[in-house]
Amino acid sequence: MAQLRVTGAKFSWTTLLALSQFIYLLLGATVFQQLEREAESNNRNNFQLEKLYFLANYTCLDGPALETFVKVILDAWENGVNPSGNSTNPSNWDFGSSFFFAGTVVTTIGYGNLSPTTFQGQVFCVFYALCGIPLNLAFLNQLSKCLAFHLGRLEHNMVSMVPHKQCMEVLAVSVFLLMGSVLFLIFPPIIFSYVEGWSYGEGFYYAFITLSTIGFGDFVVGNGQDRQNVSVYRSLTAVWIIFALAWLALLLNMGARIMEHFLGLKKPATSGDEGRPSARKQEEGLSQRAIQQ
Repeated sequence: MAQLRVTGAKFSWTTLLALSQFIYLLLGATVFQQLEREAESNNRNNFQLEKLYFLANYTCLDGPALETFVKVILDAWENGVNPSGNSTNPSNWDFGSSFFFAGTVVTTIGYGNLSPTTFQGQVFCVFYALCGIPLNLAFLNQLSKCLAFHLGRLEHNMVSMVPHKQCMEVLAVSVFLLMGSVLFLIFPPIIFSYVEGWSYGEGFYYAFITLSTIGFGDFVVGNGQDRQNVSVYRSLTAVWIIFALAWLALLLNMGARIMEHFLGLKKPATSGDEGRPSARKQEEGLSQRAIQQ
């Protein structure tokens, strides 16, 4: 196991990373608490004032009746029914919306704004996720290998034209990351802000929270009752999520390799391994030939 020596003491990288993870969580909890707690308190007080004003204007209602009505609204929202509008609102379970939901299940995003309410649907969702999540991981892994192969070809073509190998490799990776960022992170928020009425910042926030599979559910596409072609819109969004996740998986893999190289987590090659290709390189060569075929 790779170790770090500091003033004569040895620390394993596993212990150091675990400690860093815990400190990072403590830092996040502290910052989020300071940023959001006061806003939550203000929203709660404003809601209580609105209820008092409502009771003052509509004297035929009393407090318990209003609380019962609020509970009905919350139950409807938790069951995926939009309380505003009427019964002509678009269905959350048409084919496009169901396709979008299936995508959030296998990608483990799970926005939380929509879920099966029937026992049969819940049972099917469990087995569907058990089979779909590994299948999706295998698909994303293969798709990221294809992207890595094309990235390698781009590097090879650029290096063959210019003798400065390292500079061209860095330039090729930069071009690849820039194209992916524009296609999957910068351009989609423009569409979301136009269709959903969000600001660009909210659209970018939704894109990042979705592609990182955090999926809070505070922003979800196609939730408005006046949206036209919601089914097609949500289906295209699901396709965007799948391909963007493959690009992000490759990006995270590259970042992990850079971190491993920077921290020295990889084991040094033994004397018996010198002079022959590593198993990793053999596997990459086999995968590239398989992709070419």
